[in-house]
Amino acid sequence: MGPVLAGVLQLLALIGALALAYIPLGNYMARVYSSDKHLRVEKWIYKGIGADPNTEMRWPAYLRSVLAFSAVGVLFLYLLQRLQGILPGSLGFSSVNPAQSFNTAVSFVTNTNWQSYYGEQTMGHVVQTAGLAVQNFVSAAVGIAVAVALVRGFARSRTGELGNFWADLVRGTIRILVPLSVVAALVLVACGAIQNFSGIHEVGQFMGGQQQWNGGAVASQEAIKEVGTNGGGYFNANSAHPFENPTPFTNLFEIFLLLVIPFALTRTFGVMVGSIKQGYAILATMATIWIGFVALMMWTEFAHHGAALQAAGGAMEGKETRIGVGASSIFAVSTTLTSTGAVDSFHSSFTGLGGGITILGMQLGEIAPGGTGSGLYGMLIMAVIAVFIAGLMVGRTPEYLGKKIGTREMKLAACYILITPALVLIFAAASMALPTPPHSMLNSGAHGFSEVLYAFTSAANNNGSAFAGLNANTDWFNTMTGLAMVLGRFLPMVFVLALAGSLAEQKPVPVTAGTLRTEKPLFTGLLVGAILIITGLTYFPALALGPLAEGLAS
Repeated sequence: MGPVLAGVLQLLALIGALALAYIPLGNYMARVYSSDKHLRVEKWIYKGIGADPNTEMRWPAYLRSVLAFSAVGVLFLYLLQRLQGILPGSLGFSSVNPAQSFNTAVSFVTNTNWQSYYGEQTMGHVVQTAGLAVQNFVSAAVGIAVAVALVRGFARSRTGELGNFWADLVRGTIRILVPLSVVAALVLVACGAIQNFSGIHEVGQFMGGQQQWNGGAVASQEAIKEVGTNGGGYFNANSAHPFENPTPFTNLFEIFLLLVIPFALTRTFGVMVGSIKQGYAILATMATIWIGFVALMMWTEFAHHGAALQAAGGAMEGKETRIGVGASSIFAVSTTLTSTGAVDSFHSSFTGLGGGITILGMQLGEIAPGGTGSGLYGMLIMAVIAVFIAGLMVGRTPEYLGKKIGTREMKLAACYILITPALVLIFAAASMALPTPPHSMLNSGAHGFSEVLYAFTSAANNNGSAFAGLNANTDWFNTMTGLAMVLGRFLPMVFVLALAGSLAEQKPVPVTAGTLRTEKPLFTGLLVGAILIITGLTYFPALALGPLAEGLAS
């Protein structure tokens, strides 16, 4: 079997698995967030934190709860790292320095999981499990909660109430993320991923020195790392490391895990708004972009000039031989079109155009299918913009799901789509203009610029993967990427929740002959076009200086 055919067959198997999980998981999540009953363990949690899960919140209260919970998470994780040197289970590692502690705390609380350190050489068992792994669960649950609040904004009328954040947070964690992660961890352990609390072992000589490996609760963290579209690896090599990702099967399984909730949330959306077809329209948009990007990536990585590349069957630099070019391409596209950031190969070693595809995937806003929750609410914002464009074309007030898209709604949607590109371009420009930050670049020219552009695209979009080659463990990059992660996570949430509140207050608009049918393929095409055009107009100059210049020159 040739490598191209193997890659295509793996893609088809992945699509089949996602299709089988789509309806049951999507329906289950809709029931979770629509139920008025609380499990016993949930009642204990509510009592412990002093929250009343039955109290409905308007959008300002919902937002304050999101920000307060996240701020406490940043503070706790920061202190945990600063105190690591005196904690048990630290494996002898010292406390993490302030700039890196800030960056890491912000990274995991914002679901970014950007890592400017070697995990196996920096973090002990307590920080990994009680700090990073816990944030993997709750940061993902926060994203789903905000998405569900927006869906309620479309589904409800003549009320500004969007549900209860604490109930949404606890239910998402206890009923969705924990069960899926337990099952996923068992599968990974059965397939060879490690799960222990062992210390550091000497495993032999390597390049004149002793090779050391430490164990850890790897499989359990790997599971939620993918299920919650987090991406932070126990080891520096992330999912290219055999302790995290031992076999081609676990590689495909991990891709399935990082895609299954974001895709299934479109079903949840359709059920909660009372129109399954609306969910299918959003699913079709996401799937079209994802499959298109996978096809482009495989083409760029398999189609090469030169005898060496042709003999290898593709560009194997930076890729694991046990995984191959096809599976690496699927993983790279999936991890950058979601907010996962996990890697089973190193994107800096991809072809110039292949690396550009990973950057573009993040710059789309990670909405195809996107992160847990963030992908759905990002896509719904783009749907609002698409119906506004359609309204301009036909000269009537735009409507979506029975709600008018007026001046207030468009201002909020416009702010949402502008904030992240502004962060990416401003921080990248500052890093290139100042004298010191460019010293962190391993490469010069177009590839060196791509390293910096990738770093801030990843941070501001809460992805977390890196282009490699860039030394991000400096005060400048730790601080600036940390700020990009905070602003890129929470400023868009402000606009999402404000939009949800505005929509929930409206009364339904009756469907007429002039209403745009947003469940039809025509709207799906319009939405795909709007996403690509808006992103292209925003980022094309920066992409032309980096990956496009490199790809066309090679």
